[in-house]
Amino acid sequence: MAAAAASASQDELNQLERVFLRLGHAETDEQLQNIISKFLPPVLLKLSSTQEGVRKKVMELLVHLNKRIKSRPKIQLPVETLLVQYQDPAAVSFVTNFTIIYVKMGYPRLPVEKQCELAPTLLTAMEGKPQPQQDSLMHLLIPTLFHMKYPVESSKSASPFNLAEKPKTVQLLLDFMLDVLLMPYGYVLNESQSRQNSSSAQGSSSNSGGGSGIPQPPPGMSFYAAKRVIGDNPWTPEQLEQCKLGIVKFIEAEQVPELEAVLHLVIASSDTRHSVATAADLELKSKQSLIDWNNPAIINKMYKVYLGDIPLKTKEGAVLKPELKRDPVSTRVKLKIVPHLLRSRQAAETFPANIQVVYDGLFGTNTNSKLRTLSLQFVHHICITCPEIKIKPLGPMLLNGLTKLINEYKEDPKLLSMAYSAVGKLSSRMPHLFTKDIALVQQLFEALCKEEPETRLAIQEALSMMVGAYSTLEGAQRTLMEALVASYLIKPEVQVRQVAVKFASTVFPSDHIPSRYLLLLAAGDPREEVHGEAQRVLRCLPGRNRKESTSEQMPSFPEMVYYIQEKASHRMKTPVKYMTGTTVLPFNPAAFGEIVLYLRMCLAHSAGVVPTSQSLADMQDHAPAIGRYIRTLMSSGQMAPSSSNKSGETNPVQIYIGLLQQLLAGVGGLPVMYCLLEAVSVYPEKLATKFVDKTEWIKSLMNNSKEEMRELAALFYSVVVSTVSGNELKSMIEQLIKTTKDNHSPEIQHGSLLALGFTVGRYLAKKKMRMSEQQDLERNADTLPDQEELIQSATETIGSFLDSTSPLLAIAACTALGEIGRNGPLPIPSEGSGFTKLHLVESLLSRIPSSKETNKMKERAIQTLGYFPVGDGDFPHQKLLLQGLMDSVEAKQIELQFTIGEAITSAAIGTSSVAARDAWQMTEEEYTPPAGAKVNDVVPWVLDVILNKHIISPNPHVRQAACIWLLSLVRKLSTHKEVKSHLKEIQSAFVSVLSENDELSQDVASKGLGLVYELGNEQDQQELVSTLVETLMTGKRVKHEVSGETVVFQGGALGKTPDGQGLSTYKELCSLASDLSQPDLVYKFMNLANHHAMWNSRKGAAFGFNVIATRAGEQLAPFLPQLVPRLYRYQFDPNLGIRQAMTSIWNALVTDKSMVDKYLKEILQDLVKNLTSNMWRVRESSCLALNDLLRGRPLDDIIDKLPEIWETLFRVQDDIKESVRKAAELALKTLSKVCVKMCDPAKGAAGQRTIAALLPCLLDKGMMSTVTEVRALSINTLVKISKSAGAMLKPHAPKLIPALLESLSVLEPQVLNYLSLRATEQEKAAMDSARLSAAKSSPMMETINMCLQYLDVSVLGELVPRLCELIRSGVGLGTKGGCASVIVSLTTQCPQDLTPYSGKLMSALLSGLTDRNSVIQKSCAFAMGHLVRTSRDSSTEKLLQKLNGWYMEKEEPIYKTSCALTIHAIGRYSPDVLKNHAKEVLPLAFLGMHEIADEEKSEKEECNLWTEVWQENVPGSFGGIRLYLQELITITQKALQSQSWKMKAQGAIAMASIAKQTSSLVPPYLGMILTALLQGLAGRTWAGKEELLKAIACVVTACSAELEKSVPNQPSTNEILQAVLKECSKENVKYKIVAISCAADILKATKEDRFQEFSNIVIPLIKKNSLESSGVRTTKNEEENEKEKELQLEYLLGAFESLGKAWPRNAETQRCYRQELCKLMCERLKLSTWKVQLGVLQSMNAFFQGLMLLEEEHADPEALAEILLETCKSITYSLENKTYSSVRTEALSVIELLLKKLEESKQWECLTSECRVLLIESLATMEPDSRPELQEKAALLKKTLENLE
Repeated sequence: MAAAAASASQDELNQLERVFLRLGHAETDEQLQNIISKFLPPVLLKLSSTQEGVRKKVMELLVHLNKRIKSRPKIQLPVETLLVQYQDPAAVSFVTNFTIIYVKMGYPRLPVEKQCELAPTLLTAMEGKPQPQQDSLMHLLIPTLFHMKYPVESSKSASPFNLAEKPKTVQLLLDFMLDVLLMPYGYVLNESQSRQNSSSAQGSSSNSGGGSGIPQPPPGMSFYAAKRVIGDNPWTPEQLEQCKLGIVKFIEAEQVPELEAVLHLVIASSDTRHSVATAADLELKSKQSLIDWNNPAIINKMYKVYLGDIPLKTKEGAVLKPELKRDPVSTRVKLKIVPHLLRSRQAAETFPANIQVVYDGLFGTNTNSKLRTLSLQFVHHICITCPEIKIKPLGPMLLNGLTKLINEYKEDPKLLSMAYSAVGKLSSRMPHLFTKDIALVQQLFEALCKEEPETRLAIQEALSMMVGAYSTLEGAQRTLMEALVASYLIKPEVQVRQVAVKFASTVFPSDHIPSRYLLLLAAGDPREEVHGEAQRVLRCLPGRNRKESTSEQMPSFPEMVYYIQEKASHRMKTPVKYMTGTTVLPFNPAAFGEIVLYLRMCLAHSAGVVPTSQSLADMQDHAPAIGRYIRTLMSSGQMAPSSSNKSGETNPVQIYIGLLQQLLAGVGGLPVMYCLLEAVSVYPEKLATKFVDKTEWIKSLMNNSKEEMRELAALFYSVVVSTVSGNELKSMIEQLIKTTKDNHSPEIQHGSLLALGFTVGRYLAKKKMRMSEQQDLERNADTLPDQEELIQSATETIGSFLDSTSPLLAIAACTALGEIGRNGPLPIPSEGSGFTKLHLVESLLSRIPSSKETNKMKERAIQTLGYFPVGDGDFPHQKLLLQGLMDSVEAKQIELQFTIGEAITSAAIGTSSVAARDAWQMTEEEYTPPAGAKVNDVVPWVLDVILNKHIISPNPHVRQAACIWLLSLVRKLSTHKEVKSHLKEIQSAFVSVLSENDELSQDVASKGLGLVYELGNEQDQQELVSTLVETLMTGKRVKHEVSGETVVFQGGALGKTPDGQGLSTYKELCSLASDLSQPDLVYKFMNLANHHAMWNSRKGAAFGFNVIATRAGEQLAPFLPQLVPRLYRYQFDPNLGIRQAMTSIWNALVTDKSMVDKYLKEILQDLVKNLTSNMWRVRESSCLALNDLLRGRPLDDIIDKLPEIWETLFRVQDDIKESVRKAAELALKTLSKVCVKMCDPAKGAAGQRTIAALLPCLLDKGMMSTVTEVRALSINTLVKISKSAGAMLKPHAPKLIPALLESLSVLEPQVLNYLSLRATEQEKAAMDSARLSAAKSSPMMETINMCLQYLDVSVLGELVPRLCELIRSGVGLGTKGGCASVIVSLTTQCPQDLTPYSGKLMSALLSGLTDRNSVIQKSCAFAMGHLVRTSRDSSTEKLLQKLNGWYMEKEEPIYKTSCALTIHAIGRYSPDVLKNHAKEVLPLAFLGMHEIADEEKSEKEECNLWTEVWQENVPGSFGGIRLYLQELITITQKALQSQSWKMKAQGAIAMASIAKQTSSLVPPYLGMILTALLQGLAGRTWAGKEELLKAIACVVTACSAELEKSVPNQPSTNEILQAVLKECSKENVKYKIVAISCAADILKATKEDRFQEFSNIVIPLIKKNSLESSGVRTTKNEEENEKEKELQLEYLLGAFESLGKAWPRNAETQRCYRQELCKLMCERLKLSTWKVQLGVLQSMNAFFQGLMLLEEEHADPEALAEILLETCKSITYSLENKTYSSVRTEALSVIELLLKKLEESKQWECLTSECRVLLIESLATMEPDSRPELQEKAALLKKTLENLE
């Protein structure tokens, strides 16, 4: 055994020695390379030898080899073999370790193409190898990636790196790539520099562990990572740049999962080299929509790279080795990472990395302002998106970070602004963090005072956000906050005060007195933004209903008063007090005014009424309630705390009055005056008495410049005066009379006049009260005469001003008289002369219609008239007054009519009227007439006049006015027996007004109807309802007892058309009630349909319809399910009246927003039903309502209704009325948007259901609609659904794709088809091409392509038959082209799945190939070219046979074109298929190449296509013919046997081509070809037959040697000549020319002597031709003559050329014909045109070339001399031809040939002197020739001839 081993070892050593020897002998690089290629792999294998000696020898050899290789960089190593060897699992590690050394050495030397080819192998080789070797292989691979070529459409099959099955390798590769991308340019790993030295510069990675001796790696990398990227051969910066670009390209080509490579692109985008960064950026942008930034894998990787390996104390305590520890990345990279974190919700949630990034960005050593800004944005992002649970631990850290930044960083205002803003956002997310920290609020307030203006806005915003965090403060904290807010409310900066107001209003409850006080002070701020906000908060009224208005909502009145009083007295002692003239106020007027109003609100609130500070009239309604409260306060004896009041006032009411007095004295103001008047009037007994001594001050207020102020002051005066009696009262009244009469100034007179009236009024009221209460007439009798006189005097004084020229005084007098009349009988006579009651009534009535009077005067006159019967039960002119009021209607004066209505009501019931009460102390409801009052009720008479005269007046203004009066009567006298007994008549009256054109009249009537109904008992109500419904629904007139001339209804107003006129609104309301089977509900609807602005006015509001409406709403609640659908639609009615009415009803009934969702199905059902109503108004409103309904609500429950909605709307879109069409369009657009949203994959099953429901409707109804808009919208929706739905479209693809394909043609403008028909072929092709291109880029095609992505075998079975059907029977260019395009896409999307269906698709496409339209034909061919790739071989064979048959047998050009296009497409797109069927395809292509092209048609193009197919698939044309010779001959033979002449000719050309290119054909092919060609020759002449002749000539010329041999089945030369010569005798001149030429070629090639036969054919023709040309011209036209001349010329030239070629080398034949031929040529040379001369000279050249007389052995001097003389005589003509140099050139060459031949045969003597002289003379003429070469040649020949002499 040992011996054997030794022997084997010796053998190995010997082998190695031989290799050594060969290496030594290698002299050139090439030799060395060959040896290395052959022996290096086996030598390396020897390293596995067990023998030490062998291994040693190998090492020796390798050392030698290394030296040689390293010095010769161009030597290639066998890398491929080495890689195979390296991957051998059986190889020992020793071998693989050395193998990889040579792989590393050899791989970079390879050409780039080879490196790219081997790149995948490098990846494969990595698997399972040690880490260092993997690193080395990756170091080799990475530079190659830059040069790799990737397929355009990435698919697994085409990918160069098949990485899907190698997850571990992918991970390795990605890690290495990441390190390459992180590697800075020009980095050197400096061993001496340690990590510790620069640890301070590394930001958050300052802890460098224990690796003190390890060099500092680049940012983002570990020492190990840097080392492996640098490798053995570090890359230059340029190489590194290429590597990085290669990596980006690699990722772009989707060689690795997109998810894995996101981080790489982010890092590459931060590269310092522009090329890398741009490429990565572009790729990132293109993938933006695909990347899920919330994927934890991506986010965690980003964090890891950003932060590096931060030493975390883990439970396991695992510590990374120092060399593996990664540093954080550089700031540049961080700046690229953070923006991507900002996109991610996941990033905001990932703890603790999120907070680490924030702190690093804000406070890291290497941070900069950009990174700080991004980090702050990240804080904002965390605040907004981080969920509640996860933000809790972050809060304190974020807040600390932000406060630290705010405190430390002052350079950048923008950054600070963001920081403050972040604090605000954090507070709104985590209020509990801030609640305890009031210091932070203070800090921000301080900053707001001091910071730059641009930062202030952010601080202001932050503080505003923080407010909410402090709303629960209590105890000391709250007090602290009070002090804080108070201190900042007086700062000079407006923003500070603004925020302080916000805090004061929000942090404290609304009944918190100190904060309200602060707000009251702020209300006096000079800046609008501050006082406006404060007022808004203070005047924000408490809830309207008592449940909401709890006592906490406003401070209690006494407490607030005391607080204000205390603050006021304190302020009076400080500089903040306010000076105005001589008065000192504790607050500035604005603040003081607000304080007073706020105290009034508190007073009202404490009194139990809803406080309003807006309108004085509203305030007065609350006076009785406030009066009761004030009385309680006064009687309870509530006192202020002793310390707070120094003025002695202790009761809150007194303090309140004191404050009012103080403000009124200082500044004045209407609201203040009112508040004072109110406070005193409600309890005059106690409060007015205090002002008796201040009457002068009150009088000064009565002289105020403002009219309203004077009126209030006069009232106040009257209240004060009413508390005194006796002489004091008398003197005061006398004083007033005096002042009134004294003409000082109108203001003083005005005030006095009013005061006088009010005082007398109050006096009379008190008198009346006493009389009724005590009946004590005796006691009063004493004072009566005196006082009565005074009162009468006062009244007369007032009356005297009625006719004053000053309107102001006249109005005052009127008002004053009204007040007197209201409170008691006027103390003036009833009738007679002077100032009497009758005179007064007539005077006032005359003013109402007068155009001179102002409206105010008219209003007061009406009121005053109404008051007279109220105070005087015996008023004599009551009916006169009422009749006068009713007759005073002139023009349309609505406001005035409401006033008249009130006056009529008051006057009609006289003393029972509520007007008689004291409004300050009693409400209308509380009032009852005094028991002893005289009744003067004339209501029956008033009703009768209104109903029977005014309501049926022909004048519409009168009717309107009467309606308003009637409403007033019914409302105010609802309990009156007369009203109750006339309900039906009143209802009829109101119904008659419903049909007025005037909106207000209708509205008033509808309101009246509602009231009437409410007043009746059950039986009344039933009768009223039936009458109303009948009247409204039938338009039947109401029966009135009226005369024949009276117009009851203006112009047939009842039942007008529904265009916003007449009764439409009420009809709708009635039908709505009837539909609910509750006709009486019509009254409720009428009450709710409150849409006229009048009801919001003071007069309108007095009717209290709001309350009635609320009640009606409650009563209608049970009917909501039936009402909601109808009402919903009515809100969109085109009729404004109906719309407003119904919207009012809707708003009243539907208070809950979720009501629509609750009744969604019912609403929808109603709308869909009404979309097709026969009334346009209903259709339009249904569309608009549907548009509103569908928006922004989940429709999952009504998916099954969607198709019906779509289809119905499609129909409405074609409505006859434009407004309906527009409404339908609007609804459809909304429906489209909603449906697209619902088809989102995120919707799951609901999405799938929606698609299933929608597609049939959109495809069948929408896209096939004749309405353009419907089609456009359907397509648009389908496109959007396809984008939105994605994979959910898969089950519907078989229906969707064909439908969309059909639409490509349907939706194309029909004009294009028309234009296409009218265009030329070329225009048509260009236009159709553009049309198809447009179709392919259309939205429909976009949708189809979207669907195709998701197809698989489950769907194809259904789709393919439909597609086939469409290809065969589809109409239109777009559809057919689209089908072809879909097939192409299918072959790339799902090639394997398509295989079973390819055959069907092929047969369908065949029909498209023969389409008359060239563009469709090309598309189908293109598709077929792709389809064969997926089809079975049998199908492909059938197709090719079919195409072969078409080409050979069909004569129509269309079939030939389709064959060319299809085969060409197969060659281009499925080259493998073509190679597999080359024997069938390439012969056809060869034949096709030789098609005789018709220039006008596209056959030239077809030839080019065939040529391309042939050239691209054969190894050179010659090689191709050799390869497929058998098949080529078969197909050309078949062509020759074709019935088509053209095909025969084509076959002949192809055969000729075969013969030419092979240069020599061998048996049996030669025989086969010639036989076929000769068979074709037989028979008559046909167009193209000349090609056969040319082919025969070609074949014979090429294979003349082969033809000499006698071979069976191969025609002899003789037979061939016989056949060809026979063709020379044919009549057709053109054909004859070719035949003669071919015969000459054959004779020349075979050297046969058939001159006798040939000349017998040719020479007579030449002679005949000569005769004809010289003969008489025929009568043919010029053109024909021209053509004939050309043909003769061609014939002559051909004949001469042929004679030259056919001239035999046969002495006997030459002897017979030389003389004749020479003579013939010479003759023609003299007589012909230059072209013929040229032809003859060329023929002469050939004749003399073969003339045996010019050879020594065949000499015949005599004969030769004769020929030469003849020639010389004629050739001189040519030599002397000055015009054509070509003729001269050819003549010279003939002479040169002759002289040369004579010299060779030594026969100079045959050239006689005559000849020589002729020639010398002619040559002499050429001495001045224009062409130097001819000149020279002529001189040379002349010299030769001269020498002969």
